[in-house]
Amino acid sequence: MHIVIMGCGRVGSTLAHILEDKGHSVAIIDQNPEAFRRLRGGFRGRRVTGFGFDRDVLVEAGIEKASAFVAVSSGDNSNIISARVARETFGIENVVARIYDPRRAEVYQRLGIPTVATVRWTADQMLRRLLPEGSEPMWRDPSGEVVLAEVTVDRSWIGESVGALEGATGVRIAFLSRMGDAIVPHADTVIQDGDIVHVIARAADMERINAAVVKRAEEGAH
Repeated sequence: MHIVIMGCGRVGSTLAHILEDKGHSVAIIDQNPEAFRRLRGGFRGRRVTGFGFDRDVLVEAGIEKASAFVAVSSGDNSNIISARVARETFGIENVVARIYDPRRAEVYQRLGIPTVATVRWTADQMLRRLLPEGSEPMWRDPSGEVVLAEVTVDRSWIGESVGALEGATGVRIAFLSRMGDAIVPHADTVIQDGDIVHVIARAADMERINAAVVKRAEEGAH
């Protein structure tokens, strides 16, 4: 898929390289052309000089065919404005913004825009949201057979109960992260927009589980 990244700092360049290595096409935007020096010599993606909230710049970066948008510049305001333009103007649902101020992050979560912070953790968490099938378990038991893992549940599950999701996928939901708070759900807890779902499962079952949480979207697309 095509992914547009705003900000060619340490996080942006790291994400660009990882995503390209995974076979995705990437366009990276930065207002400072010198920032592109962080990209390796063999980087094949598009480099676009400009502001990520400028519509013409986004179009040049291929936003109209993009599956995801990432805002990781050094400014909170630029990141959130760019993320909102990508979602509200161009209809990109898979949007992630880096926010330094945790007080602001909670507000933006309510707008339905996932926010993350810090460099390596940011790159890892964005990969979890952009490429859920490639996410790494957060914890393993000593035998390595049982894992606690974060899964990105398809938007078609929003409004459904935890019990319905567990019944359809055969997964055990350990807890939800909702606007910065951890929630231990009941069977009738309703999944909300922006919820991050954490499951406990056998490591051998994770591939099946990841397939199951996107199966509903595939069925609904027909």
